[in-house]
Amino acid sequence: MKNIAIDALKKIPAFSQLEEKNIESISKITIERNFKKGAIIFMEGDDGEAFYFIKSGKVKIYKTTPDGREHIFTILSEGGVFAEVTLFNDIPYPASAEILEDAEIGMIKNKDLEKLIRNNAEIALEIIKVLSKKLFHSQQKVKELALGDTYMRIARTLLTFAKEHGVKTPNGVEIRLNISRQELANMIGTARETVSRALSQFKKEGSVGIEGRKITIKDIEKLKGWIQ
Repeated sequence: MKNIAIDALKKIPAFSQLEEKNIESISKITIERNFKKGAIIFMEGDDGEAFYFIKSGKVKIYKTTPDGREHIFTILSEGGVFAEVTLFNDIPYPASAEILEDAEIGMIKNKDLEKLIRNNAEIALEIIKVLSKKLFHSQQKVKELALGDTYMRIARTLLTFAKEHGVKTPNGVEIRLNISRQELANMIGTARETVSRALSQFKKEGSVGIEGRKITIKDIEKLKGWIQ
C-alpha cells in the first residue's frame, strides 16, 4: 500500500490517534478516486454505501429545496470527512456532494469498515468520538439558524473559513475559497443582499478586506466581536 494513502488517513480526525497497524488495516480497504471540478460524487437520496475523505481539492455538501434553491451545509478541503452519517445506518445520503476543485478522494465502503471494527474496539471508539463531535456542531448550527443574528452567523462563517481555508499574508488571513455571495448566503440561510450588506459593514469597520470574491480577515478580534 502506498505511503501516501496512509499519510492521508493520518490527517483524518477519526483515525489520527490510531496506531500505525490500525491505519494500515484501514488503508487496505480504502478506494482512491480522482474527480474533476463540477463532478457529483453522490446525490441526495442515493444509497448510502460509503463515506469519504479528501486527500486534495474541495467538496461542497448541499441540499436542494423543493423550489430548486440550494442550501450549502459546508465546504470541505484536505482532511475533511463526509457522508459518515451513513456509517452503521442503512440510510440514503441525506445531502449531495459536488467537487468544487479537482480532487483526490478516498472512499471506504461502510460494510468493509464495519467488518474491520467488529474486531477492533480502538478504531470503533475513535470513530464514535468524531461522530459525536460532528453531531454537536450540527446542533449548534441549527440553534444559530433559529436564534442567531444574521451578521453574527456571517462573521462566524468567515472565521471558520479563515481557520479551515485561510493563509496568512502581510495583509491578514486570506480565505483561499472561491465562493460567491450567493453561495455564502445559501450556506448561512439568508439573502445574498444581506451577505453583501454584512461584508460592506465588516469592510467599513476594518475587520475584513474585499477584492472581488477574495476576502481577507484583517482584524480577527474585531470580527470575533460580532459573535460575542
